[in-house]
Amino acid sequence: MATKDPNSNSSSKSSKVSFEDDKGAAYHSELETQDHDIDDSIETTESGKTVWLIACTVSMGGFLFGYDTGVISAVLVNLGTDLGEALSSSEQELITSITSGGALIGAVIAGLMSDKYGRKFGVYFGCVLFIAGAVVQALAYSLAQMTVGRFVVGLGVGSAAMIIPLYIGEMAPARSRGRLIVFDNLCVAGGQLVSYALGAGFTGVNHGWRYMVGLGAVPAIILSVTLPLCPESPRQLISHNRIDDAKKVLRRIFPHASSEQISSKVKLIQRSIEETTTGISNKCLSWQFKQLFIVPANLRALVTACAVMAISQLGGFNTLMYYSSTLFSMVGFNKPVVVSIVVGGTNFLFGFVNFAVIDRFGRRIVLLVTIIGMSLSLVIAAMAFHWIPISHDLAVQTREINWAGILLLVTIIFYIAFYAAGVAPTAWVGTEFLPLEVRALGTMMNTVTCWGCNIIISSTFLSMMKGITPSGAFGFYAGICFIGWVFVIFCYAEVHNMPLEAVREVYDHGFGVRYAKMMQRRMREERSLEEVGKA
Repeated sequence: MATKDPNSNSSSKSSKVSFEDDKGAAYHSELETQDHDIDDSIETTESGKTVWLIACTVSMGGFLFGYDTGVISAVLVNLGTDLGEALSSSEQELITSITSGGALIGAVIAGLMSDKYGRKFGVYFGCVLFIAGAVVQALAYSLAQMTVGRFVVGLGVGSAAMIIPLYIGEMAPARSRGRLIVFDNLCVAGGQLVSYALGAGFTGVNHGWRYMVGLGAVPAIILSVTLPLCPESPRQLISHNRIDDAKKVLRRIFPHASSEQISSKVKLIQRSIEETTTGISNKCLSWQFKQLFIVPANLRALVTACAVMAISQLGGFNTLMYYSSTLFSMVGFNKPVVVSIVVGGTNFLFGFVNFAVIDRFGRRIVLLVTIIGMSLSLVIAAMAFHWIPISHDLAVQTREINWAGILLLVTIIFYIAFYAAGVAPTAWVGTEFLPLEVRALGTMMNTVTCWGCNIIISSTFLSMMKGITPSGAFGFYAGICFIGWVFVIFCYAEVHNMPLEAVREVYDHGFGVRYAKMMQRRMREERSLEEVGKA
């Protein structure tokens, strides 16, 4: 579906832009407006601090996401018989994977309600669930009670994971959209790191795991108190005909913009909405699902986003997040919870690498470099496991670390570094591929993909380790990463620096890899001409 070239400021009523790639394939874009061309020069103005303050506030939900999914690693090795008896491996998989199941359902609920009730509603909904789940877990004295608590927390995790990247993506200026969404992922990694650190601190404390899970309520309370300071996203407001409110929000995001630029941005968003729907709030849910799955361009955008998300989950990282303490205990480390901090620390620190490069070099090159790095790291890890004595029932065979154990730890650090610098945060940036009329449902499907794959990993890891050996399990994850790398080569289009209203045009041309390349080239040429003109 055609949209205006985001970098064109022509005053003509219609124009036709042609791109030709290196092989001579021509692409054409009809750019039309009803009255006059609408420029998007507001994106060239300096954005204010407000958008960063908003991102910092709502990213507390990302911190909760990381904390409540990461804390289970230390809990599993500290439970003892506090739930009545020592847990079997299948029971450990149950209370681990049930959180992912709750997250899947929470993502669906938040996605179905976010267009009607707004993006902030899902965040409030998540806060209530985080608090309730923390209390139920801390007071659990049976496997059933703990399972319920983990499920309730999972509902909150799914709600936060679905809504927050969507909300930030709609609030952010185009040139900082990637970094702002990645910042939320940094908070996820920060939550995981804090959970590992507190897990190490409370290990050895009588019933210390109760403090670990109970403290998860504190960030949720802080978020619920500060969330009223954050506005609804302008695109959500415009879709519900709240134009004046949307202008006020845009003024906060772009404090140096003129009234004309703000009005033009509102018109551009309105046109993006009206191209496919008039009054999205009046459309039924079945209509939106049809738009998502039947319209070829929308389906291709969804497949791209969900495929990268699946790679991020099926590539094996969550086995380390959930079972790192258990895994390091098998290998022979005396203080596995402390060693797990290495996992959280590496994940957190290398997230800043992605933060620094994603809007500078783009998403595609970052994924190509890091996913193949993940695959190679997992291959080496699978080889190292061959020389580590682990029994068929995964019992600890030794408390001495041999060279293979050290190699495994180093390899895991490299794997996590590639993961955190690449696919971990970039998978959540996939919301930018989706046009507004299906963005909420598409983001919900992306989040469902996340937690559906997460369930598979968390509920099968220990069983896979037993069934096909640790070497086989990690070799399997390496294969998944390699397949993902091939997918990115052929199907992942580069759309960084493009306004959301322009991204949709990419997927009118297949998966848009070559077309997006042409658009990026044209954007660079026009920026160069503008700089020459100013000089």
